[in-house]
Amino acid sequence: MNDASLPKSAVAEADLALIQRIIPHRYPFLFIDRVRAIVPGISAVGVKNVTFNEPHFQGHFPGLPIMPGVTIIESMAQTAGVLVGVTLGLVGRGALVYFMSIERGKFRRKVTPGDVLELHVKVLRGGARVWKFAGRGMVSGELAAEAEFTAMIDYRKD
Repeated sequence: MNDASLPKSAVAEADLALIQRIIPHRYPFLFIDRVRAIVPGISAVGVKNVTFNEPHFQGHFPGLPIMPGVTIIESMAQTAGVLVGVTLGLVGRGALVYFMSIERGKFRRKVTPGDVLELHVKVLRGGARVWKFAGRGMVSGELAAEAEFTAMIDYRKD
């Protein structure tokens, strides 16, 4: 179900190929592997398979690899970008998502190689360009991080 010709509501999951048609992020800054349970305009769940091969683990921290908090929040934002892209039908349109604010960010648990980080994102306020989200990063059902964030969508109109 990753064809741009499908109605927005028909896209319930985004694989890596569809993610890359919605958001511009690429290695080493693409922090989601899949987005599932997409409910357009409401919520989505991103999935990040955390591996030791990621470049930030070389320095954060040698001998004790921990996923940086900023990359966890960025993973939430990328999940939100896919949600907005599906909601607004932005597949293949070169949309960019810019942070406007990050609020109430809290880190509760280390995220380390081997973890599967689930990024639960809910729309608090949506619109054409400015959106506000609540995000939670979960590992094995345990809260790892949470934040509210606001983003501006810069997209090309056909």
